[in-house]
Amino acid sequence: MSPDLLVAMAIAAAAGAMRGFAGVGSGMLMAPFFLQLFGPLNTVALIILMEVVVTAQLLPSVSNEINWRVVAPMGLAAALLMPVGSWLLVSLDGRLVGKIVAGVVVVSSIALMSGWRYHGPRPLAATLGVGAVSGLLMALTSLGNPPVMLYLLSGRDAAATNRANFTGYFAITLVALITLMSVSGLLRWSLLPTVAALLPGFIGFAWIGSRLFRKSSEMLYRRIALGILLCAGLYGLAQ
Repeated sequence: MSPDLLVAMAIAAAAGAMRGFAGVGSGMLMAPFFLQLFGPLNTVALIILMEVVVTAQLLPSVSNEINWRVVAPMGLAAALLMPVGSWLLVSLDGRLVGKIVAGVVVVSSIALMSGWRYHGPRPLAATLGVGAVSGLLMALTSLGNPPVMLYLLSGRDAAATNRANFTGYFAITLVALITLMSVSGLLRWSLLPTVAALLPGFIGFAWIGSRLFRKSSEMLYRRIALGILLCAGLYGLAQ
């Protein structure tokens, strides 16, 4: 139980509450901090392994609310672009990756906090484009969330629908990403003790977050989600 691991456990617990409440954002919250503690390669692997467990935990309760006409093509496009992100992961400087992560988080958070909404149709080309960018970022930084959040939260769907769509989307993309990382040799068995230490808090607080969501309002949902993401991104840029 090193000091770094204790810090990581606290961050994982907070991220779990975020994931359970919003259905998204836990990777955004963990990545800027984990990059400093574990390095970029281990950060991606740790977050992906943890996200798979919590996604399996949350998916049954939201499966009936998922809009698969949007989620499925977006997930497919993301999967197709993941090999490019995986190549960049082993090619870029670790400090640069950290800045990319933080910058994406900050820009996305500010755009959503501005109150901007899109009320028009969602053509298939736009859905595929968002998925492609998300897949590239997911393999590169573990953060496929920002473009998907901006795309879905900019519309008029209820919080429950957005939360379900986030969960369904990451159910598809996490399977693709784990397959890609396994083939590429980027998943290391040496990380399992760290995952085992982080998972109890992550899972437990995800359960708490899901219960809190049932009592929240639309405005509270957005404020909590975007406020935490902005703080995490600013921290990453300051490093």
